[in-house]
Amino acid sequence: MPVATGKRDFYEVLGLTREASPEEIKKAYRRAAHKFHPDRNQEDPDAEKKFKEAAEAFEVLSDPAKRQRYDQYGHAGLGGAGLHDFSHMQVDDIFSMFTDIFGEAFGGRRARNRGADLQTEVLLTLAEVAEGAERSIEFNREELCEDCGGSGAARGSERRTCGTCGGYGQVEQTTGLGSLFGRVITTCPTCRGRGSMIVTPCPTCRRTGRVLKHRVVSVRIPPGIQEGQAVRVRGEGEPGPEGGSRGDLHCYVRVAPHPFLQRHNHDLLCRMPISFTQAALGAKVEVPTLTGKAELRIPAGTQHGQLFRLKGMGLPEMRSGRRGDELVEVLVEIPKRLNKQQETLLREFAKTEDRSVMPESRGFFDKLMDYLSGESKS
Repeated sequence: MPVATGKRDFYEVLGLTREASPEEIKKAYRRAAHKFHPDRNQEDPDAEKKFKEAAEAFEVLSDPAKRQRYDQYGHAGLGGAGLHDFSHMQVDDIFSMFTDIFGEAFGGRRARNRGADLQTEVLLTLAEVAEGAERSIEFNREELCEDCGGSGAARGSERRTCGTCGGYGQVEQTTGLGSLFGRVITTCPTCRGRGSMIVTPCPTCRRTGRVLKHRVVSVRIPPGIQEGQAVRVRGEGEPGPEGGSRGDLHCYVRVAPHPFLQRHNHDLLCRMPISFTQAALGAKVEVPTLTGKAELRIPAGTQHGQLFRLKGMGLPEMRSGRRGDELVEVLVEIPKRLNKQQETLLREFAKTEDRSVMPESRGFFDKLMDYLSGESKS
C-alpha cells in the first residue's frame, strides 16, 4: 500500500483513475498545463505551484518504471528515482523538458524560437484616416548572415561539442545544504543552450549569425484607424534563433493636427466664428470639411456656442464603415472697434430694444429686480 505523505496523489492531480492509458495521461497533463499556466493565470498566486505539481505527476506517470513503483509504494517508492525538483525550476525549463507536450498545447519551441518584433511610426492626415492610406515603410532589421547561413561559424568550419554541458544544452545543479537539497536544470551558460561552440567565427557577422540590412515594405492603413493603434505586418520582424519564425512589424499610427477640425471618436468638430449680425439675422456660411467645404445655413437668432450637425461628414468606423458626423460650433464674435456709422446704427437699434419682449433677458432682469428689492427690505 502507498505510504502517506504531504503530497497529493498524482492521479488526483491530473484527474485520472489508476487504469488511465499513456495517451490519457498525456492529454490530462496537457489540460492541466493549459489550465494552470502562470501566464494565463496572473491573478492566481497558486497557479505556478499547481503547474509544477502537474509536471511532477506527469514525469512519474508517463514513465512505466516510475509509475509501477509509485502504484506499488506511493511517493515513498520514488526515492532515488532521479526525479526533478520542479518546485525550484523555472517554467521555461519545464517547457524544455516536455517540448512535445507544450509544442501542441502552447506552440512550444516554435513560440520560444520566434524572432523579435519591430515597431515604427506612421504619420497620417485626417483625410487619410477617413479614406485609408498606403505607406512605404523603411527600416533596418537583422537578417541571417548569407556567408555563414546564420550559424556564426566561418564557412567550411565545424562546431565543437560544448565541454560544459556535453552537447545537451542544459546543466543540472544541486542546491541546498545537507538533507535539504534540490536539483535545478538551467540553460548552459557556456554555449547558451546550443550544445556546441564555434571554433572559427564568421568574418562577416563575427559569430552573431546576423547582419543589419535596410528594408522597405508597403503597409495598408485601414480607414477609421485611431491615434496610437498599430497595423501589424506579419513576418517582417527579425528572424528567430535556430531557424525559428520571424517576428512581426508593428506600425503605430499618429495623426497630424488639422487646421480646422478636431477628432472626437468618429465625429469631427469645427469651431466656426460668425459675426453677431449673422447670428441675429441669419446667414449662409461655408464650413471647412475633410473633402473641401460645405454650405451651412445659420438661422436667425442663433446663440453663441450653438451646435449644428453635418450628417455623414465625419470619420468611418473601422469595422462597420459607418461614418460619423461633423459638428459645427458657432462662436459669435463681438467687434472690439466700431466705426462711426456702425456705432450710430447700433445706438439707433438700442433705442428700439424692448426688454419686455425678450423672454430670456426679461427673465434674468425680473429675477434681478426681485433679488435687489429683497435685499433692500432686509
